[in-house]
Amino acid sequence: MDIDISINGESLTIYIENPHRFNVNGVMGDIASFGKKFGVDLAPYEIDQLIPRMIRGVAGCEAGCPSDAMSVARRGFGKFMIEYVEGGILTASQKLENGKPLEVKVFPDF
Repeated sequence: MDIDISINGESLTIYIENPHRFNVNGVMGDIASFGKKFGVDLAPYEIDQLIPRMIRGVAGCEAGCPSDAMSVARRGFGKFMIEYVEGGILTASQKLENGKPLEVKVFPDF
């Protein structure tokens, strides 16, 4: 499974070998460092809660979409606009305080 974080068009891709057992703190540390590269503190956007939720939705898709991923998109998360994309992909986006776009994509590993 891949997670792609994009800020203002530049992205960081993180591979998750096992979505059911992954190092949440390590992944969040990489994402926080990526945000700091742009002078953005991602903590107020609750990325640490959003990404595990998206991963669970997409991991559920590996057993047959659209059940879990679509329900994550329907429920939403905070100010993020979450969308289900054909093939079990979830995207979440919103504008940062500085007006730059923040986008998170989670891709299944079929």
